[in-house]
Amino acid sequence: MEPLLLVEDKAELRGVLRKALERAGWKVDEAADASVAIEKSRHMRYLLVLTDLKLPGGSGLDVLRQVKDADPDIPVILMTAYGSVEEAVTAMKEGAFDFIQKPVDLDHLKLLVARAARQQDLLRENLVLREEYAARYGFPRIVGEHPSIKAAGQQVQKVAATETTVLLLGESGTGKELFARAIHHLSRRREHPFVALNCAAIPEGLVENELFGHEKGAYTGAGARKIGKMELAHHGTLFLDEIGELPLMTQAKLLRVLEERRFERVGGTQAVDVDTRILCATNKNLEAAVAGKAFREDLYFRIAAVPLTVPPLRDRGDDVLLLASYFLERYCRELSKPDLKFAEAARERMLAYAWPGNIRELQNAIERAVILADGSAIEAKDLRLPAPRPEPGEVPAAAVGEQFSWEGTLEDVVQRATSRVERSKIEAVLRACKWNKTRAAEQLAISYKTLLNKIRELGIPD
Repeated sequence: MEPLLLVEDKAELRGVLRKALERAGWKVDEAADASVAIEKSRHMRYLLVLTDLKLPGGSGLDVLRQVKDADPDIPVILMTAYGSVEEAVTAMKEGAFDFIQKPVDLDHLKLLVARAARQQDLLRENLVLREEYAARYGFPRIVGEHPSIKAAGQQVQKVAATETTVLLLGESGTGKELFARAIHHLSRRREHPFVALNCAAIPEGLVENELFGHEKGAYTGAGARKIGKMELAHHGTLFLDEIGELPLMTQAKLLRVLEERRFERVGGTQAVDVDTRILCATNKNLEAAVAGKAFREDLYFRIAAVPLTVPPLRDRGDDVLLLASYFLERYCRELSKPDLKFAEAARERMLAYAWPGNIRELQNAIERAVILADGSAIEAKDLRLPAPRPEPGEVPAAAVGEQFSWEGTLEDVVQRATSRVERSKIEAVLRACKWNKTRAAEQLAISYKTLLNKIRELGIPD
């Protein structure tokens, strides 16, 4: 928990207030005049500021203005003597949270501090919810009965009870963030924020700013202090997706956070202490990236303490149908559609498809099918999946090529394949005969006229 800053020039009163607040469970930092308070607020993160109105080296209004200038969201409570109520009202207009008259009623003060602290917590929670929509999803539900997914689920339960950094491995779309959320919700940090940052979705020059925040004036346009994802996840969990895309300089700073639990904001000089659990995910081979000097070896070993592989959908057997039913129920409800069922052909099509985009592709396919379905059942055509094609190696690459279309009936596919093979064979013989058509026709064992017709039909340059 961040401390609050108590600004009071009278040492005896300051001591009384400090003891009362500490007995109530708050951490307290002190300043005896306005200039010291302003300097401290520039370099330290405070939960709130409690300041006297009359101070040496400035006034409580000066403290209010400077604190709000650096961080507009921080609550400031003013203490004022009898007869200075007008100044207190002015302070309220300038953004003060509240004021309390001297002599200070300690019980009232503690209630006021608790209310201001709660407001600060809510502001930070709203930042997280606005960016991550965590409240929409609630507790993450991992759907599946395949042994591979059950084994992964058992690993989640084991690592959730620890503070260990976890590296989630798997193809794109397998649900690595869902597993990260499950680890968070099963951990002792479940009551605190879960904050996600996709390292691949942010321009390289802005990653450090998003992760660690910045101080006012750190660069052109930085008009106020910004809290980064690391601080937003204080006491909670920070999920770094696509960790392999993190720039090398930012990797060094992240390593320091993992080892020392502190960092500096961009443009800052004061270390900020943080208590954040970090979970990472990647679909890259980080060992190869380490070998290629694209990822720090020391950071790799630090984040890969517990690797957890999320299996691809194609290796999960009938789980595809369980997940499809889950998404079907969800989208029928969200789109206010009548209860739909899968036709048998649709079920067979989903089981036969390889799902290169994994669960994300399946989810999109079901949402699209619910929208497009006309009757009471979802047919195979409603899924709009690419036509099945042989596995690599089943058909020689030279015969049809990588971009060959497998759409249509058997007759259509055979006709396309025949034309592709004919063209390849004719072109090869023509090149060998230096485009002498008479000799080429002899080698192909066809008439000269048939060769000319084939050249025209297949669009072979003459």
